[in-house]
Amino acid sequence: MKVIGILLVLLALVLGVVRCSPTANRRACPRAGERQDDPMKCHWTGRAEVAVAVPLAGLGILLAVSRRKETRRALAIVGMLLGLMAALLPLWLIGVCSAAEMTCKMIMEPVLVLAGVVVIVISALALVQSRGPESA
Repeated sequence: MKVIGILLVLLALVLGVVRCSPTANRRACPRAGERQDDPMKCHWTGRAEVAVAVPLAGLGILLAVSRRKETRRALAIVGMLLGLMAALLPLWLIGVCSAAEMTCKMIMEPVLVLAGVVVIVISALALVQSRGPESA
C-alpha cells in the first residue's frame, strides 16, 4: 500500500502543477481581443485541479500509512471519485480553450485526463488489495 500511496501523491503533484501559460495563450486565443483581464477556461480548470490535487495528496499519505482494510477501502473509493473529478474537469465540467493549436488543448487537457484515469486505476487496485489479509 505504501507504493500505491506514493504513486497517488506523485499524481496529485502532476495534477496540481500541470497548467498552461496564460500569456502564451493570449496571443493564440480568438477571444483575446475582447477583454484582456478575463481569465480563460484553462485558468479556472488549473485552479480547480489544485482543489482536487490537495485532498488526493492527503489521501495518498493516509493510504500509505493506514493498516486497517476498512480504512484503505474507504480511501480507495474516495481516490476513484477524485480521479473521476480530475478527468472530468478539463473535459466536461469547466473545459479548456477550444482552439486546437493552444497549449491547454494540446498538453494540459490530455495530461490531466490521463492522470485522472491513472488515479482511478491505481485506486481501484488499492480497493482490490484491501480485500486481502489484514496488514500487521
